[in-house]
Amino acid sequence: MYIYYIISLIVIGIDQLTKWLVVKNMDYGEEITIIDQFFSLTSHRNTGAAWGILEGQMIFFYIITLVVVIGIIVYMQRYAKGNRGLAIALSLLLGGAIGNFIDRLFRKEVVDFFDFVIFGYDFPIFNIADSALVVGVFCIIIATMMDELKKGKGKK
Repeated sequence: MYIYYIISLIVIGIDQLTKWLVVKNMDYGEEITIIDQFFSLTSHRNTGAAWGILEGQMIFFYIITLVVVIGIIVYMQRYAKGNRGLAIALSLLLGGAIGNFIDRLFRKEVVDFFDFVIFGYDFPIFNIADSALVVGVFCIIIATMMDELKKGKGKK
């Protein structure tokens, strides 16, 4: 199980390093175009959750994040031991949750910088921790579907 906590630590490390680089090397609002009309690095801050919802509710985020982190760890210990896909997914969720928690705790805001325009839609700016959370959720969905398929084959 330790390898899965190492995965979480790697996510946290990459997340915090990239955020530090953005804060250290870019002015707030500065944009560096990587692929014209598609992808930029944009120095942005968010005091809320995804799409800026619940802006400024730091105490709420502290409590929710602690509950989620404890829940993920308990779930990993109880249910993910025999399921590599689920354990990796939970590792990504854990790393992403802690990565953004560190920002909220020490900066009182989350540093975001990935800025995509997809089919004319300017997608909300996000970071490595957000990416890990989204990928983790998709991995949980896939792991759950595969587990259900295995159970279904065993019933026949």
